[in-house]
Amino acid sequence: MWFIYVLSWLSLVVQISFVTLAIAAGLYYLAELIEEYTVATSRIIKYMILFSTGVLAGLYLFEGFPTLMIGVGLFTNLVYFGLLQTFPYIMLSSPNFILSCILVVINHYMAFQYFAEEYYAFSEVLAYFTICLWVIPFSFFVSLSAGENVLPSTMQQGDDVVSNYFTKGKRGKRSGILLIFSFLKEAVLPSRQKMY
Repeated sequence: MWFIYVLSWLSLVVQISFVTLAIAAGLYYLAELIEEYTVATSRIIKYMILFSTGVLAGLYLFEGFPTLMIGVGLFTNLVYFGLLQTFPYIMLSSPNFILSCILVVINHYMAFQYFAEEYYAFSEVLAYFTICLWVIPFSFFVSLSAGENVLPSTMQQGDDVVSNYFTKGKRGKRSGILLIFSFLKEAVLPSRQKMY
């Protein structure tokens, strides 16, 4: 009896490892796509924000969700539109980004409070969290490295195009989330060197 019990825990560890690797590979691929197609990504995020706004309005009209929770969610979507104005260049120290991070925490707190008082099925709670709270911040998080490898098209204050290209715009050097994924890929699946 104990052998199958230990075997079940071992298989659970293996399954969790495979799921983690699959998610990491998917995120790496998604980050590569976002880096390659920034204009399309901006358009997709805009439509996701509009869809989330429609869902919040529907939850208010048809499900009777609290006005304050829906209002904060709509204000958060408005702040996301502000972040989208400078996409793919997201400054982590900008007031818009800091406000969006604070609003994500406030939205989660209000959602936990509401769903602790009102009973909904787990799938319905998960649907609210996924569509209204997680998808848009997650897409901004994955796209943080997209602005780092774009060729310079405009000059920022104090930068000239040539030095910006040779220092920050190098394609071979990665930073941000792609650097983390590249490190994890090399740590888990090291590439073999060809021997001649």
